[in-house]
Amino acid sequence: MQYEYILTEAAYKPHIALIQLNRPKELNALNLQLMQEIKHALATFDQIDDIRCIIITGNERAFAAGADIKQMENRTAIDMLKIDQFETWDQIRKTRKPVIAAVSGFCLGGGCELAMTCDMIVASETAKFGQPEIKLAIMPGAGGTQRLTKAVGKALAMEMVLTGKFITAEQALDAGLINRVVPEELYLEEAVKLASEVAAQSPVAVRLAKESVLKAFDSGLQEGLYFERKNFYMCFASSDQKEGMNAFVEKRKPQFTGR
Repeated sequence: MQYEYILTEAAYKPHIALIQLNRPKELNALNLQLMQEIKHALATFDQIDDIRCIIITGNERAFAAGADIKQMENRTAIDMLKIDQFETWDQIRKTRKPVIAAVSGFCLGGGCELAMTCDMIVASETAKFGQPEIKLAIMPGAGGTQRLTKAVGKALAMEMVLTGKFITAEQALDAGLINRVVPEELYLEEAVKLASEVAAQSPVAVRLAKESVLKAFDSGLQEGLYFERKNFYMCFASSDQKEGMNAFVEKRKPQFTGR
């Protein structure tokens, strides 16, 4: 499929696909079509067996500076309800394969929410994270009040959401929002390294493990433990589990097939 606002590469690196936001003049502002294109690309890559990890990135200046305000400024509450733009975000979150955000520059509003929808975040030293919607007399609507609070805690999330304050990559790392910070010229390369580590594991086990970690955000401890145990037992139905344990016993590198 030809996209207007994203660039995609299914074989960017072995077992790794790339989605690049491509509205540079608008600092990759997220309009409805761009979000639909991301949703479609993720769904497509999710069905390709050879792809084991997906990277979403922007450019050095901006991952995404927020939602496209021009699409929203004159809409009513009923207009927004009918559009149901957040259904797209729900579908993105259902991607079964791990998704890594490679972030440089502005990662604000919807951009920050998109990054938090991913499973891991690698950031350049120039990255700035924030939920500045309050400055437009609105608030985050794609998970900014929920995922941010779970990631960094009530105090910092409340300050960021109620004042529109940005935080640096180092502050985001200290707060637990992101995985690592690297020089600007290395942020995509570092994301590829992380994706390669994930892609080297059993795709079956990775999928079940991802589901289980995400369950911790959606449930209480006991429900989460039950879900984790069920998925743990499911791992023993795979050929990869036999290969992984045999390789360990035989002191060799495993060859995972995703079966």
